[in-house]
Amino acid sequence: MDNRDYDGVIVQSWHKNVDAWTKAIRSAEIHSRVTVTDAAIVNAVVAEAPELVLDLGCGEGWLVRALSDLGINAMGIDAVPGLIARASALGGSFTQMSYREFAEGQWGRKVDCVVCNFSLLGNEIVVDVLHAIVDTLTAQGCCIIQTLHPNYSGEPYCDGWREGSWAGFSDEFTDPAPWYFRTMSSWLSLFSRAGLHLREMLEPLNNTTGQPASVIFVVSSRCKR
Repeated sequence: MDNRDYDGVIVQSWHKNVDAWTKAIRSAEIHSRVTVTDAAIVNAVVAEAPELVLDLGCGEGWLVRALSDLGINAMGIDAVPGLIARASALGGSFTQMSYREFAEGQWGRKVDCVVCNFSLLGNEIVVDVLHAIVDTLTAQGCCIIQTLHPNYSGEPYCDGWREGSWAGFSDEFTDPAPWYFRTMSSWLSLFSRAGLHLREMLEPLNNTTGQPASVIFVVSSRCKR
């Protein structure tokens, strides 16, 4: 793909797929999430024992509800009004806010943990969001990011925009969004430039293939000893 700004196109795609996504999550249609990645992100958050969690790019709110059920105070923000409406309909604390607004400091509240669960899909905006996360975390707070494992994406191993696809999803999905691929070293460099330090890296495995289903980065704004 060329080097145009696709960050806005990603949001446009989610506007069009609110109903399809909500149905897919609540009907457990996404096999990798049901079998591996949903539990992996919940367990990663629980291991940090945070008092207050922000789910950045919360979608229809499943993670906020899952953490709340475990006694963890969690809130979610998302740029898409339709997804926030679906999330709020089941209860919980949800706010419509774009990544640009978050990057500009409009969240304005400290939390112990920011979670980005398959929600950092863009390029330039992700850089700005990570810088803002540093200012959002409490002194001993952390950010937990789950994303596609770079080594098992089936993509050429170099940074760049990739064509989107809803392969494996229902026919109700439309207009797949592009996404920005980063190598492992690129992710680590991105954290360093944002003032974040890698504390832990987890690689949840697909029990069928034996390959990583994702990678989870646990980063903080200061080294936690």
